Amino acid sequence: MLKPILTLFLLTCVWLVLAVSHAGCRQDPTGPTVLPTPASEVQPRADALTPTATPTLTPTPAPTDTRAVVPTPTHTPAHTPAPTDTPVPTHPPPPTTSPIPIPESRNLSVQLPGDEGAHLTPAEWWYFNGHLTTEDGQEYSFHFVTFQLVLPSGLTPRLAQLSWADHSKGIHLTAEQADLPLLNKSTGSFDLRLFNWSMSGDGSEYSLEFQTGDYDVTLRATSQKPATLHDGNGLVDLGIAGKTYYYSRTDLKASGVVSVAGQPQEASGTAWMDHQWGDFSTRAIGWDWLSLNLNDGSELMISVVWEQDGHKPITTYGTYVPADGEAAHIPGDAIAFTPTGSWSSEATGAEYPMGWTLRIEPLEMHLTLTPVMTDAEFAASAFIPVAYWEGAVTAEGVRGQSAITGKGFVEMVGYDARSPSLAASTPVPR
Repeated sequence: MLKPILTLFLLTCVWLVLAVSHAGCRQDPTGPTVLPTPASEVQPRADALTPTATPTLTPTPAPTDTRAVVPTPTHTPAHTPAPTDTPVPTHPPPPTTSPIPIPESRNLSVQLPGDEGAHLTPAEWWYFNGHLTTEDGQEYSFHFVTFQLVLPSGLTPRLAQLSWADHSKGIHLTAEQADLPLLNKSTGSFDLRLFNWSMSGDGSEYSLEFQTGDYDVTLRATSQKPATLHDGNGLVDLGIAGKTYYYSRTDLKASGVVSVAGQPQEASGTAWMDHQWGDFSTRAIGWDWLSLNLNDGSELMISVVWEQDGHKPITTYGTYVPADGEAAHIPGDAIAFTPTGSWSSEATGAEYPMGWTLRIEPLEMHLTLTPVMTDAEFAASAFIPVAYWEGAVTAEGVRGQSAITGKGFVEMVGYDARSPSLAASTPVPR
């Protein structure tokens, strides 16, 4: 997942470094499996992003990370004070006189577990979404992401963004925190802390902690399947939009505590993790992205990338992860992701597609996707002048002759036209 906010955040950080130097900033510390296809031979992976006459699914080789199931840990709740929604650093760390380390040599694919850590690439992020149910039956959803940029000074600007939805009360909250720590590369795991928010993990287990409004959340999430390397080996070629390393943990079992106004409740549910990094090219682009956890034990990722000028398509691709077996790449001509309505934001004036049908003929999958809340826009960033929509959805439909349901998230970027000159300098997407 990549948002066009990254280049804008970089510009903001450069300004921030210059500004706070005068005002003062706080430093914080296995064999491939071919899925059912129409009557046509499977296309080579090199052609996976090129539309062909007949839709096909191509198999994704097994990732080097072979850990499949990790027992769910015993929850140990923690509580920290609620953060300020948009804290601004107040004193910069001392500048470094040594040059930034030379970026590590580019691998031809994602290598796990090593690549779970932080790289020396110009842009990188770790993203989580999830659906939770507390012991008293309340339902919630969230997205929680940390962006990291590497500056020549050795500073590593970080921006964490959070959205939290209380389904029964119809509450949707957004918050963010930013900091300017020194560069810190890691291998095999990451540990990102911004004031009293944190995310950490090693591929087997992740820990998340965040607070916003009256809500205080502490979660553990354990991987139930090996990592999914998108586009076969985790190096996704998006044509004119560039390339990106990209893998997901599609099946995370989440458990922890959700406290509302100081009243704790045990919570459990499902979560999804994305990790993406690279030296990105810049394009005026947009995209629609979907993650789904289905009740038959399978997962699905869909990405539709387009140019903002005329909404001209760049590429469409996806990944299907069966309940058992290897993940499979889905080429664009096998995917029909169609809006059924729209919603206009009062805050930004942006008009987003809202409600969708999804058809993937090689899987005989036909789904209807419904947003849990239409007003799920992240519009009030103190650091990024471009809004985006990120919200929970439910899925209902069929696969073959069997009924199927699921929960997921949709992300839509590129619909906010308030700052076209800034949006023209945006990096590549998921």
